[in-house]
Amino acid sequence: MKLLHKKLERNIIYDYFYTFINNLNMSSSIWVLYLAYHGMSLMKIGILEGIYHITGIIFEIPSGAIADLLGRKKSLLLGRILMVISCFFMLFSASFIGFAVGFILQSLSGNFNSGAEEALVFDSLKMLGKENSYTAINGRINMLIEVSQSIATVVGGILAEISYTYCYGACIIITLIGILPALFMTEPPVAANADDDADNIVKEKKRFTNVVRGHFTTSAKVLKANPKILFIIIYYSVIFSSFALLFFYSQQYFSDFGLNKIEISLIMLFAGIVACAGAFLSDRIYRFLGNRISIIGAIAIAICIGLFGLNNLYVAFVALLIADFFNSVLYPIQSTSLNKLIPSEQRATLLSVNSMFFSVFMILLFPLAGALADVIGLGSSFVMISAVVLIGTCVLYKLSDD
Repeated sequence: MKLLHKKLERNIIYDYFYTFINNLNMSSSIWVLYLAYHGMSLMKIGILEGIYHITGIIFEIPSGAIADLLGRKKSLLLGRILMVISCFFMLFSASFIGFAVGFILQSLSGNFNSGAEEALVFDSLKMLGKENSYTAINGRINMLIEVSQSIATVVGGILAEISYTYCYGACIIITLIGILPALFMTEPPVAANADDDADNIVKEKKRFTNVVRGHFTTSAKVLKANPKILFIIIYYSVIFSSFALLFFYSQQYFSDFGLNKIEISLIMLFAGIVACAGAFLSDRIYRFLGNRISIIGAIAIAICIGLFGLNNLYVAFVALLIADFFNSVLYPIQSTSLNKLIPSEQRATLLSVNSMFFSVFMILLFPLAGALADVIGLGSSFVMISAVVLIGTCVLYKLSDD
């Protein structure tokens, strides 16, 4: 047991490395510009992003079930392999269909990573009796994500300014390196409850489809028994998807001001630094403000999106920083709120449900914003999105109090 505990403790360290390496996505600050370079309109870019999230909806829950039933470590490794293949499609494609395939594979990669990584970390802490430290650890993980992404935005911008080939080539190499920490992780044993689920899973491997169906049914029962889980998922999905839209389309927004890829990547770097502060301070801010931070952060992000409608470079820059800060503050708070309510046996599956709802809102927002931007401009479309987010989050927050 002592040996197992030591291995589970090392999972946290390995996950720090895994998180840092696999968020060194060199294309993160230029992929919209890359697609535009290949002749994709903002609407087509929005559709491609929609394809990404439609794939997420279709495979998110099955991938979460696979992580729960077959192992989170195997799920992480499969996700990294799919990411490598995706990068090859993005690098060597020059058509909408080729990019669509790349986006599908990238989405599948995220599916196999999202709930599995979070579940592996939380259940490792739970086995160690340290689940109360998850908020602080998740805050550090998100800080590492922001640091890694900040480095990637600058280096990626420099590489892309030289050649997009260098940028996506670096993505392939880094993804391959990211497989290493996952190989050293230890699968945390999940305590078998009533009905001896663990034994049933072993016995019924040949009837895998039936097991998965039963897993979904159990997860649905958990959601029905605790509607608060579903509320948390929907509320934060609105917030996080609206910020994602702002972050990605701001690449084109700043490009329209005449900024080159390096200058745009530097803006993203500043945003990443501010986001690091948000992730680091998340736990303290939550202890100080409590649940009020959820509505304060939502309103702040919505207002910042609307400020892009002023079509002022400096105002947009400051608004992006503020929005990124609050987005990073809210993410670990949502994650902690969910994990405290979710049973271990369905953790990866229900966390995948969370990702699925995020995808639904991305499918709705991205193509709509892209189509609007092609007609009325990015600034005006941001104003409309801001109004929808502001009203939606306020209504949802009010309903949660009733």
